[in-house]
Amino acid sequence: MSAAQETVQFKPEDAMMPDAIAKRTRAGGMAALGLGAVLAGIGLFTDAHRFAFSYLTGFTWTLTIGLGALIFILIMQLTRTGWSIAARRQAEWITGVLPYAVLLFIPLYFFNQKFHVWEWTSPEMAHDELLQKKTWWLSPNFFWGRAVLYFAVWLFLSRYMSAKSRRQDQTGDPRLTHDMQKMAAPGVLLMALTLSAAAFDWIMSLMPHWYSTIFGLYIFSGGLVAALALIILGTINLQRQGLYGKVSTVEHRHDLGKLMFGFTVFWTYIAFSQYFLIWYANIPEETVFFRARGEGTWMIVSKLLVISHFVFPFIVLLPRTTKRHMLILGAMATWMLFAHYVDMYWLIMPVHSELGVGVTFANLMVDLGGVALPAGVLMFAISRRASSEPIFPVRDPRLAETMRLEQL
Repeated sequence: MSAAQETVQFKPEDAMMPDAIAKRTRAGGMAALGLGAVLAGIGLFTDAHRFAFSYLTGFTWTLTIGLGALIFILIMQLTRTGWSIAARRQAEWITGVLPYAVLLFIPLYFFNQKFHVWEWTSPEMAHDELLQKKTWWLSPNFFWGRAVLYFAVWLFLSRYMSAKSRRQDQTGDPRLTHDMQKMAAPGVLLMALTLSAAAFDWIMSLMPHWYSTIFGLYIFSGGLVAALALIILGTINLQRQGLYGKVSTVEHRHDLGKLMFGFTVFWTYIAFSQYFLIWYANIPEETVFFRARGEGTWMIVSKLLVISHFVFPFIVLLPRTTKRHMLILGAMATWMLFAHYVDMYWLIMPVHSELGVGVTFANLMVDLGGVALPAGVLMFAISRRASSEPIFPVRDPRLAETMRLEQL
């Protein structure tokens, strides 16, 4: 029987997790959510002001992973890539966090009302001469209204792509693949605009005098690396349990490793370009960003970011064998999720603690609580989808192609 004939035999029930594994997956998601809520409560009552910034850090870490997964889906459809069929389904699970991200965003409104997380919303900043020239963009009503628009675009695109994919599981209609491919091109454009604008709004405007024209690209690349890392961890877990068969093998794992490695280098290129251009121009409104992160203990975090997000993964992932080794690749995927958190922490927390990181047990509990709840919601969203849907698109017309994948 040929691969093409074999693929048409799949039914949705053929690719579901076994009941025992599905129950463990759901229980793990619920446990992560419950633990996250408890730790967030501890952090909030320990130091509410610091928690507001720690929570924003955790929120952006989680959101950028979800958006990175959505971008991965759109790129795979735009390029009509066949090898990524199984990985695409996992990316769809990760985008399941986006509806919950709307709820996670709401506390930020109340934190800002109390603590002015975005300092330009404070009445004391009303007479700032430079900010007066930016009021056409940095006005509270427009700021929150844009957030509604961003989420509307992201929810539409994620729901559209996931709904078409799940419908194809039931009907096997190849026209649904064509529909997803048609939506991919405008979807990539919409993601480029909304993700860049959201990065400007929610992170860059924390220092309202500072600006970088490639900041959106910086956030995109970091989020995509983290999303690929999470997809790799899911792939390894399902492969280890023998649930994929020929649909996802070491060859597919290798391709995912190459993508994560490639976009890690791309993130580094964008990060260095941003630094180099600001250093060369030496404009006060721009250099203030790196000055704040180049003094005291923040310099240590800056060096940690360079090592964790580029030097270490570059050295480890450069050889072909490490990208095919299940244990090493899984460890590096876990590391890249940590490195992405360091990146978000480096971007946001100096705004709260200009004098230094402030490594104390209380601060560590606050920072842990800030990321625990969004991370718990992410794990809950993934587990909910993974335990109730086929683990790969069972009737995608390109299944034959992905099952014949071989590396040169």
